[in-house]
Amino acid sequence: MALVAEDLEAFAVFARHRNFTHAAAELHVSQPALHTRIRKLEQRLGASLYVKQGRLLRLTEVGERLAAFANDTRDRAAEFLATVDAAPPRPLVLVAGSGTYLYLLGDALRGFLAKGRDLRLRTGDAATTLTAVRDGSADIGVTALTVPPDDLDCELLAQYPQTLIARSDHRLAGRRSVRLKDLQDEALVVPPKGRPHRQQLERSMLDQGLRWSVAVEAEGWELLVHFVRLGIGPAVVNGSVRTTGAVRKIPVKDLPPVRYYVVTRGDRSDRVNELKGMLL
Repeated sequence: MALVAEDLEAFAVFARHRNFTHAAAELHVSQPALHTRIRKLEQRLGASLYVKQGRLLRLTEVGERLAAFANDTRDRAAEFLATVDAAPPRPLVLVAGSGTYLYLLGDALRGFLAKGRDLRLRTGDAATTLTAVRDGSADIGVTALTVPPDDLDCELLAQYPQTLIARSDHRLAGRRSVRLKDLQDEALVVPPKGRPHRQQLERSMLDQGLRWSVAVEAEGWELLVHFVRLGIGPAVVNGSVRTTGAVRKIPVKDLPPVRYYVVTRGDRSDRVNELKGMLL
């Protein structure tokens, strides 16, 4: 025998008033509807819940016990909901690439954490970032995108030219800008094969019929810069990458800019909106 929470609440109100008119008004239902609900309770229990004594209504012993049970159930539910409301929200999850953390997000993250906000950080490439935001394992992502997807909210954070970085003694170090054809027959420091930046560079060089070779493969912008500084070869990097005085940064005019987006779902919370606002 199942007792529905709404029926228990209705009977608790009736038991308090001992009056169908007043109880129905508090419950915002009609008197016949309340009569029907209590009659069904009596049928389920197989016992009368109240009796008439003149113009007054008196609860039976079963009615008194049911009223006490209904009130206790309501109080327990209220106590439980209070503990749920008081529980701290889970930390927000932000996913971004290592270079994004290094060069774009530092000040915003410091400001957010200084407010006492709880934040969990994850690293991932563009595909990982989009997947995490879509499936809800991350609340917000920041990543470089060529074409933002239609199913997520993507707001432009920053854009940078692609630049050639080279030691000051390299043949191109004195140029104010270069084109891909200037890299003909160069041995370049590049990311591992399959990385989006490497793929775009390979396609662009192939489209112009240019020859080039791999001086070394390196994971992460800082390691690319390190190898360039050692003189192993130049590299094409995002313009956001920081270098030292020993390394020149020269814009590559015929490569598209790199655009970074803040990525969220449409059903984002106020906390996500706060973090998004600080990032932007």
